[in-house]
Amino acid sequence: MSAETERILAGLDAEQLEVASTLHGPLCVIAGAGTGKTRAITHRIAHGVAAGEYVPQQVLAVTFTARAAAEMRTRLRGLGAAGVQAHTFHAAALRQLQYFWPQSVGGLLPSLVDHKAPLVAEAARRLRLPADRATVRDLAGEIEWAKVSMLTPESYAAPSIRRDAVGELDHQALARVYQAYEDVKNDRGLIDFEDVLLLTVGILEDDERVAAQVRSQYRHFTVDEYQDVSPLQQRLLDLWVGGRGEVCVVGDPSQTIYSFTGATPRHLLEFTRTHPGAREVHLVRDYRSTPQVVHLANRLLSSRHPERGLEQRGALWAKPLELIAQREAGPEPEYHELPDDEAEAAFIAQRIAQLAKEGTRLRDIAVLYRTNGQSEAIERALSTAGIGYQLRGAERFFQRREVREGLAQIRSSARNAPLEHATTLTRDLLGSLGWQPNAPTAAGAVRERWESLAALVALADELDAARGEGEYLTMEAFAGELEARAATAHAPVVEGVTMASLHSSKGLEWEVVFLAGLSEGLMPISFAQTQADVDEERRLFYVGVTRAQRRIILSWSLSRTTGGRGRRRRTRFLQGLAPAGRGEERLEAGTRRGKRAAGPVRCRVCGATLETPSERKLRRCSTCPSSYDEGVFEALREWRSGAAKEAGLPAFVIFTDATLMALAEEMPRTPQEFLAIPGIGRSKLERFGEDLLSVLAGLR
Repeated sequence: MSAETERILAGLDAEQLEVASTLHGPLCVIAGAGTGKTRAITHRIAHGVAAGEYVPQQVLAVTFTARAAAEMRTRLRGLGAAGVQAHTFHAAALRQLQYFWPQSVGGLLPSLVDHKAPLVAEAARRLRLPADRATVRDLAGEIEWAKVSMLTPESYAAPSIRRDAVGELDHQALARVYQAYEDVKNDRGLIDFEDVLLLTVGILEDDERVAAQVRSQYRHFTVDEYQDVSPLQQRLLDLWVGGRGEVCVVGDPSQTIYSFTGATPRHLLEFTRTHPGAREVHLVRDYRSTPQVVHLANRLLSSRHPERGLEQRGALWAKPLELIAQREAGPEPEYHELPDDEAEAAFIAQRIAQLAKEGTRLRDIAVLYRTNGQSEAIERALSTAGIGYQLRGAERFFQRREVREGLAQIRSSARNAPLEHATTLTRDLLGSLGWQPNAPTAAGAVRERWESLAALVALADELDAARGEGEYLTMEAFAGELEARAATAHAPVVEGVTMASLHSSKGLEWEVVFLAGLSEGLMPISFAQTQADVDEERRLFYVGVTRAQRRIILSWSLSRTTGGRGRRRRTRFLQGLAPAGRGEERLEAGTRRGKRAAGPVRCRVCGATLETPSERKLRRCSTCPSSYDEGVFEALREWRSGAAKEAGLPAFVIFTDATLMALAEEMPRTPQEFLAIPGIGRSKLERFGEDLLSVLAGLR
């Protein structure tokens, strides 16, 4: 073993070393959160290069975000494997499409559209359908799902029937919108991001010369975040690999959170079956989080159980990895119940201010939430407290005016003084644009401009510190690094608390993480109607927990508005994990007394207070999933219609729809069970009980 190989393999744990030492044949790495998967696969590639088994230019590593691809390239350069290609699926496919289109198809490649929304809106208008912003967004998402699932407008309707409709549009109407969108796009000579993959697949399938050339160029493949591949991405990967088996895939089924976009962990879970002889390695040593955070994450997944009344839809759920914490102990998770959203936001701001006073940098703190609409109250609270923050997913860093101005200054300086020390000269250059050593006290645009420029200064310091002894970062090197990052949207970290949705936090980590709004209806989200949906919500919660390195603070509120009636309840996912809140304590007190607890009636699904008569009859919220059989409900309605006609009464006088739903859900077998249903008293039991018992008995 050469000294270079020893250097590359040094410091890896036993499982990472097994990954890095397995250079050939199909390899599947099941890697838990924080277990060093990027370290393992980059060291594997670098080992292959150092050992002479890989030619750097013949290795292609693909992942799902430009940031992850840029990080992989940076690590590979540091390990001596600078020629390895690391891109997102779309970036790799676009490079190939641009190169092969003229020779395989002819002419210029159609222009790539940045956003679907204008084209989707035009398609909707052509069909005289609603084209408001929300509808257009949902239509665009549905079209993306169809395309990555490799469905055409003609084949879309049948497979999509189990998906939620968009507004009032049925699936046949959605298929027409899909076709109209394709027509608009073709009329204007445009392609979208899914077309990049589809067209690349088409060329590789139809042109053997191109396929042979690509397979000659790339001989070894690594796929990160493999649990998130779509059928279309898998098809492209199969064409790249060409049956040679030189592929390493890395992923974690417990972090599958993008099924609504067409992603599926099936390819990861079935990898050893589709690739006979493949080696499978599990990475379970968590280097990111303290034992307290890891324990919470493990319990969150291990406590999973099917939720009552939710339809099973064959959800994929591999046995979750049991993570083993490697860091020193830290503080216990904090749980906070607040009376309303405003109070919760104020608490978060106050707690962040306290942490900052104790020495935690704002850039090391994140506030995560389920929906973007939850951020507004927290933003106001942070602004009131004078705490800087950045919204992840807002304007792209390299598109900001001050950043573009700073880049222009740095480029010019790199041409005129390429060997100048970047850390010193960058401060001088950006000082003329508004940067200063200390953050301004003003909020708003002044603070935002300073934070952007400060991020460039901090990046120069970071890159300079990474140089070897006796070396320094030159202006030429810094300008080149910024150009590469701008091209791949790999932005530096801006000083300030990060606010992000749980989905957009994937792949990131912070020292302190606040998980806000952990109430039923938000976590899990109210439209999670099936067991598969709720399982994905639990995985999303798990992703949020595992973003925390040292401290995690979880909170929820009992009411949306100040002075509200407090009908909310914390998420079911914390049951058995966190101390009982006020709502749970009331229920437990009633149980200890041996009788129904005094106070409001609560939903039997989520535990929220039930306020309307209809909800109290059903003993669940109107938004919580129902467990009744539609056929039973319709049979009861038919019986009621006959009974009403015979008695000469309106149908609702016999029983309301809510009572029939309750009957269909409870399926009572005895008179006592009938009387337990709100809305059925002794008089109605005497009048209709015998008939209802007979009807329900025939429906079981």
